[in-house]
Amino acid sequence: MTMRKMLLASVAIAVSSGALAQGAPTPPRAAKKPHEVTAPGGIRSDEYYWLRDDTRKNPEMLAYLNAENAYADAQLAALKPLQETLYQETVSHIKQDDSSVPYRKNGYWYQTRFNTGADYPVIERRKGDRTAPAEVMFDQPAMAKGHSFFALSDWAVSPDNRLVAYAEDVVGRRQYTLKVKDLATGQILPDTITNAEPNVIWAGDNKTILYVAKEPTTLRGYKVMAHAIGTPVAQDRLLHEEKDDTFAMWIGRTSDDRFLCVFAQSTVSNEQRCAPTTAPATFQTLAPRKRELRYQADHMDGRWIVRTNHRAKNYTLMTVADADLDKGTAAWRDLTPANDTVFIEGFKPFRDFVAIDQREGGNRMIRVLDAAGKSLPVKADEPAYRMALDVNEEPDTPWVRYTYGSLVTPTTTYEVNAKTGERRVLKVAPVPGYDPANYVTERVWATARDGTKIPVSLVHRKDVKRDGTAPLFQYAYGSYGISTDPAVDPGRIGLLDRGMVYAIAHIRGGQEMGRQWYDDGHLLNKKNSFTDFIDVTRYLVAQKYAAKGRVAAMGGSAGGLLMGGVANMAPEDYKAIVAQVPFVDVVTTMLDASIPLTTFEYDEWGNPAQKQFYDYMLSYSPYDQVAAKAYPSMYVGTGLWDSQVQYYEPAKWVARLRDKKTDNNPLLFRVNMEAGHGGKSGRFERYRQNAEWQAFVLQQLNVVK
Repeated sequence: MTMRKMLLASVAIAVSSGALAQGAPTPPRAAKKPHEVTAPGGIRSDEYYWLRDDTRKNPEMLAYLNAENAYADAQLAALKPLQETLYQETVSHIKQDDSSVPYRKNGYWYQTRFNTGADYPVIERRKGDRTAPAEVMFDQPAMAKGHSFFALSDWAVSPDNRLVAYAEDVVGRRQYTLKVKDLATGQILPDTITNAEPNVIWAGDNKTILYVAKEPTTLRGYKVMAHAIGTPVAQDRLLHEEKDDTFAMWIGRTSDDRFLCVFAQSTVSNEQRCAPTTAPATFQTLAPRKRELRYQADHMDGRWIVRTNHRAKNYTLMTVADADLDKGTAAWRDLTPANDTVFIEGFKPFRDFVAIDQREGGNRMIRVLDAAGKSLPVKADEPAYRMALDVNEEPDTPWVRYTYGSLVTPTTTYEVNAKTGERRVLKVAPVPGYDPANYVTERVWATARDGTKIPVSLVHRKDVKRDGTAPLFQYAYGSYGISTDPAVDPGRIGLLDRGMVYAIAHIRGGQEMGRQWYDDGHLLNKKNSFTDFIDVTRYLVAQKYAAKGRVAAMGGSAGGLLMGGVANMAPEDYKAIVAQVPFVDVVTTMLDASIPLTTFEYDEWGNPAQKQFYDYMLSYSPYDQVAAKAYPSMYVGTGLWDSQVQYYEPAKWVARLRDKKTDNNPLLFRVNMEAGHGGKSGRFERYRQNAEWQAFVLQQLNVVK
């Protein structure tokens, strides 16, 4: 008997599964157990609260999750051939022995490359020039052996190029282990730091690393520590502790390598402290934290350049001389004017100019600002696209490296000369078997119910007719001010080639249209995200881009919250919904400060200890709003070790949906028992997982072929 069958047989009291009705399996049913949650708005009943087990060892809970997996296996069995076809099609569009464009830093050229068939890349460097012999820094295929999950995150080479510190995760819970490797010998040093953020930098002495320790329960990064190589971790020095649990922290070096900086950030404010690289002991605050003051600074040639919302809602760039730093914002001077239609996303200082990453009209673009204040915008030829600053590690150059892509054009790495405007292509990401000429991308504007124009990025094959018969796959995120940009995805080509229209709804809650776009989609405006998404769907159907009854929707994490809200508010508009790692139990989670992410998200969702926020959250929380009505076909995914959205949120949601929904549409719950928020690791494994829900969607929309 398999382990799964043993678990199912041992806890039949919790789960009714395995029985067959006319040859078809019946869905699992989680046991109901009385539990009350106390809140300012009163007592809430949460009959599936028992599914929460922070140890992830409760056999009754595990049995239910395994039963859901077994049920999904049975329901999807007939789609295995299509799933395999989709996976093989995706793999056929991936150049398996691909490599990145090399970049130069501190005398070495760095590059990442994949070997054919490998799930993980090799990271290597060459001394002096690109033709020098390669030194392998990280052989990730070898490092990943024996692990069901593996992720190499941040890494940093010491200033003398001798050692590399790096962060790895072999569980998927984002509790990283920091290690140090001798690049000359390949030896892994005894220094091992656990439960850290994936963030590490070197001091100027080549023997001290700075890192951010996580609070053990909430997993919030809260202490910046200094570790001297070769000494016990217990002797690490505390450099800064963030006591306000609504703030998270990370660390970094300035572009000129003169300062080490500690960044503390909440949703609505942040603070930056910096110390000389040669003496990381006393950190000077650039500007004290103040609600609604946000800034981030970099240093070059005796001045600080600051991206800030100080007197500029959409952010501007300001400067302050080293000598005036202690004067605070009063000494900051404008480098760029405030603009109501241009949102500054980021920047990179060079010796003679500043490269600016900005948004306008829903698109992300690049411009170069020289010392005389003259701007050089980088042009694009498509209606919906994305530019972004790429790796620019050395400031003494006139060349700015950036990437460009769209829903049709594969990611292309360019560099542009800040003095002459000359542009040259460094690499076009290879997509075998894909011809951009067969597809068309559009930018349309859907009118929301309050009159707001919502930008939508579309792609479809040129031979798809706009006659109201095509199937539509619509995606959005819409939270945290995170914008969703268009790009070619090898896993999407198979859907397009089957006649689907793919749409990204740039709904409020992101920052595609500036900071106000975000403000209008969070806290007490969160429902705008849901209604925007629904209104985009109705617009695309009305404009005959898609057929009513042939629409699928997808979102993940906070986008999974969006899917839950949409399923409750407008189930009739969607044939199928895919919700990955969905944040669907908003009220219960935000009431519990021990859960990772809760405390520093009060300004995103609201603090339910205040009744107005409690009532508003309750009015849209997908778990709380499940009702006795018909729902679309649904595929829900989670990871048992997810640290961002705990597995029990979607588990409880699915259990309540099973109990209340009145339809016979399939509801499938796929639980990765060995993965976290991002699913299983490895570049091919991700596409194999995606092929499962893609096959489900194609079947539901009747485009299986």
